[in-house]
Amino acid sequence: MRTPIVILHMDAPAPALEIVRAAHPDLLIQSCDSYENLPEMIQTTGAEVVYSVRFAGTPGFPRQALVNSETVRWVSVGGSGTDHLAGWDSGRLTVTNAAGVAAGMMAEYTLGAMLHFSLDRSSFVKAQAAHRWIEGRVTPIEGCRILIVGLGQTGRAIARRCKAMGLHVTGVRARPSAMDHLDEVHGVDALPTLWPRANFIAICVPLLESTRRMVDAATIAQMQPGAVLIDVSRGGVVDQTALAAALTNGQLRGAALDVFETEPLPADSPFWDLENVILTPHCSSIYEGWELKSVAMFSENLSRYRQGDPLFNIVDPGRGY
Repeated sequence: MRTPIVILHMDAPAPALEIVRAAHPDLLIQSCDSYENLPEMIQTTGAEVVYSVRFAGTPGFPRQALVNSETVRWVSVGGSGTDHLAGWDSGRLTVTNAAGVAAGMMAEYTLGAMLHFSLDRSSFVKAQAAHRWIEGRVTPIEGCRILIVGLGQTGRAIARRCKAMGLHVTGVRARPSAMDHLDEVHGVDALPTLWPRANFIAICVPLLESTRRMVDAATIAQMQPGAVLIDVSRGGVVDQTALAAALTNGQLRGAALDVFETEPLPADSPFWDLENVILTPHCSSIYEGWELKSVAMFSENLSRYRQGDPLFNIVDPGRGY
């Protein structure tokens, strides 16, 4: 059985160390709680395996120390996105992610956003604050159509919940095939005919060169008037300037945005002041205990690594997932 040196790279490593050491008491497992110190620790220890969480944003993340290391052979990303490592040599370095660790929570976020708009929550909140009794009206989501762009674990979790709520569920993926809980599955080339059909659109794709700005002004113009866009993908997939314009002029009914091209979102962003926007700080995947669940997934994968078994959640650098 292999005995690699392991580094846990995260801002609060103590609980994670306890989990991994309990399952692998014979291994040398160290921790690093900063971006700045990771390169030296890798070089000093000769670490072969690094579990890494992007805990202080992308700027300054020590990518080079991981992808160009002479000793690191496996990087286990604590979340699902791997765009901050983009460009690694898969012949020399294996990258896995924690896909699925937050799929259910992100699906609930999506469903909550849909219900927010169908129940016209913003109007009732304003009326309540003003102590005004208004004529209210709510709209069922049963019978509506949702388009899910990206059918990874998050997209499939959204589909399962939406189907249970009585929606017509259409999905798009690179390699289309029939899937549970989806009425239709199409390839990306079908998107121009699918945008206008959807009442709700959930964006769940990774950030790749092929997905960067895939939702631009021309795309938004194809969407059904009054549609609601929910973005739980990565900042850069949606053209934010075009989206802000569509939300301002009423072309779209609303949007729920959890990811942005620049994070934290700048104070002068127009999204802050749009009443038809649900704005959250990249937290749709953050719930009590998610970090430890991700570490437990890594610990299980580490057992496979040591035994020479195939790892799960290996990311193809060309596809980004």
